[in-house]
Amino acid sequence: MMKSRSIVKTIAATAAAGLLLSGCSAAASNDDGEKSLTFMYRGGPDDKKAYEQAVSQFEQDNGVEVEMIQTTADQYSTKLKAAISGRQIPDVFYISPGEVQAYVKNGIIKDITEHVEGSANIDLENIWDYGVDSYRFDGELTGQGAIYALPKDVGPFSFGYNKTMFEEAGIPLPDPEKPYTMEEFVDVAKQLTKDTNDDGKLDQWGTGLNVMWNLPAFVWSNGGSWLNEDRTQVTIDTPEFTEALQWFADLQNEHKVTPSAGEAQTLDTYQRWMKGEIGFFPVGPWDLATYEDLPFEYDLIPYPVGATGETATYTGTLGIAVANSTEHPEEAAKLATYLSANEEAQQTLTDAGVQIPNLEDMAEEWAQDESTKPANKEEFLQIVREYGRPLPGDLTYNAEWYNEFFTNIQPVLDGEKTAEEYVKEAQPKMQQFLDSANQQAGIGG
Repeated sequence: MMKSRSIVKTIAATAAAGLLLSGCSAAASNDDGEKSLTFMYRGGPDDKKAYEQAVSQFEQDNGVEVEMIQTTADQYSTKLKAAISGRQIPDVFYISPGEVQAYVKNGIIKDITEHVEGSANIDLENIWDYGVDSYRFDGELTGQGAIYALPKDVGPFSFGYNKTMFEEAGIPLPDPEKPYTMEEFVDVAKQLTKDTNDDGKLDQWGTGLNVMWNLPAFVWSNGGSWLNEDRTQVTIDTPEFTEALQWFADLQNEHKVTPSAGEAQTLDTYQRWMKGEIGFFPVGPWDLATYEDLPFEYDLIPYPVGATGETATYTGTLGIAVANSTEHPEEAAKLATYLSANEEAQQTLTDAGVQIPNLEDMAEEWAQDESTKPANKEEFLQIVREYGRPLPGDLTYNAEWYNEFFTNIQPVLDGEKTAEEYVKEAQPKMQQFLDSANQQAGIGG
């Protein structure tokens, strides 16, 4: 509960830039001699409200002033890099798994292993392994070794469907225990794609998936991969990968179950999903607050399966790291662990509808709560626990090689180039970027 004596300060993104780039260090203590920390994060109004409450409680419990620096999601990386360049690094701040290697190599973030393992207030066994392991680094590979951040959250990228649309069309609801095959998915998507007002134009589509966020699920389920095991070779030029990419492109060009490029420009597929015009669409925990007001009922199912017969998707995460430059490492580490692992703080963030709990026992209770949507929240937990994977770009020193794949993908999506042609062109370009990343990291050949 927030009290009037709270000294939380939330600064808009423009003000944050002024603070961080002014050349003056953030104060390490206030006029009363109270220790002071800066915490930089990204998010919208729901995140801001939840963090104000959680940080206020931390201040009261620990006698530490916390200055909160908020940016939008798209501004965060630029603002943080500017702060680092200007040597005005916040004491505590968000990082992504893909930044861990570079930030460790350049001495930006602190090894907080002893703070985590030595704290009586943290039960590592009760925090998602995926979340903790995403911020481990042993000097060569992420996923093992010392802990350089704790999870702000874990973000299972699930698959949603418009339950109301199914019921109106008289189509049996998907079975959450038995994923569609890719062929079955296309068949159902065709049934959902309709001209509902007989004007000769489609008003409703089976799906509308973004290639960057959804292709990995189909590639993995089909037995394809982006990297070899030691992360030194780009492996997109295989039949399994090519088949999945071609199938994805065919959703628009052959099967016509997703809006065309022109239709998407008129109204993007996210907006169409929000209006009830799309049958299948991805859903993340960060969507739940917004989706409370959807004009239809929705629920979660596993992604359709390819040749392996096993569903796949990715699990994202953000971490909370401590700057090496902080003047108060004990307090900064305590703030990071509080926001990640304190039960009261986690309840505040979960109630705001911006994430699932980091604590496994709390997450189980949350998933079983029938008063909140969607009904099958357990699917989120299964992704984190059983089959979610990191995005390939998060596993290497930087993600330039991975981003290169999507740079010129549009001709494939438009049917102007085959998947086979594209992967042959893209693989050597991606390999050059990967080789460069590994050289910077001091690994590989």
